[in-house]
Amino acid sequence: MSLLNNVMDHSLDDGYAEASARRRADGSAGLPRTLKSKLGLAAGLVVAALVVTLGAAEARISAPVVAKEREELIDRIDAETQAADALESDVDELRSDVSERQRKALEQHGGDQGQLVALLAGATPVEGPGVKLIVDDAKDTDQGGGGPRESTGFADTGRVRDRDMQRVVNGLWESGAEAIAINGQRLTALSAIRAAGDAILVDNRPLVPPYTVLAVGDGKKLVTAFQDSADGQYLQALKESFDIRTSISDQAEVRLPAAPSLIVRTAEPKAAGSGAADTGKGTS
Repeated sequence: MSLLNNVMDHSLDDGYAEASARRRADGSAGLPRTLKSKLGLAAGLVVAALVVTLGAAEARISAPVVAKEREELIDRIDAETQAADALESDVDELRSDVSERQRKALEQHGGDQGQLVALLAGATPVEGPGVKLIVDDAKDTDQGGGGPRESTGFADTGRVRDRDMQRVVNGLWESGAEAIAINGQRLTALSAIRAAGDAILVDNRPLVPPYTVLAVGDGKKLVTAFQDSADGQYLQALKESFDIRTSISDQAEVRLPAAPSLIVRTAEPKAAGSGAADTGKGTS
């Protein structure tokens, strides 16, 4: 009975009663917690609105300044671009003038062989009978490496390489060609055929396949001599082994442009009794 009486008299736990008393005390000392939260949120929104408003006002004030600076920058870019274009045009004119003077110098100082010297130097355009040789990569050539022709740093599965074009050109010279051009790029005695990655460069100008080689000379004799030469047989081996596509035909007339730039070098023998002659050394 004493236990039942205790439960009836103390139905609310003392801890709950104490917590309830603390809440009543807090409520009497200040605002309800929900109202505090609402006021804090409202204050935060007001601050955020003020920041946004100030930022927009500052951006509006600075907008004309930014637009003016942008226009000035565009004007400077346009002016510098026009200046660069003018300089590039001047360079082209000077380069053309130098090339023309070099061609005239070759013709004037070559004497009786002035035309031959200009021809060998690539100073003048050439036209006449000759041959047309087309060399192209194998069909559906893999651009990657690991092919059967991999050697000395080259990887190939049917691509035409710079060393192939070197042999083709040398074979045509040896077979009697008087002038040669590859894809419209005139070759001279100082021309270089090199590689840059998978690209073939002729005098530092990149070429793309198919490679069309035009050579001036006696067409039929030139075709026969090239095909019978070691370089012609090398090209035929490439065709049979790696499916590189080639075709050669004699032409009634081919036209070759002048070389875009000339490198003129001269050599004169030293007079007798000079130091070079006394030591047995010559000059070139």
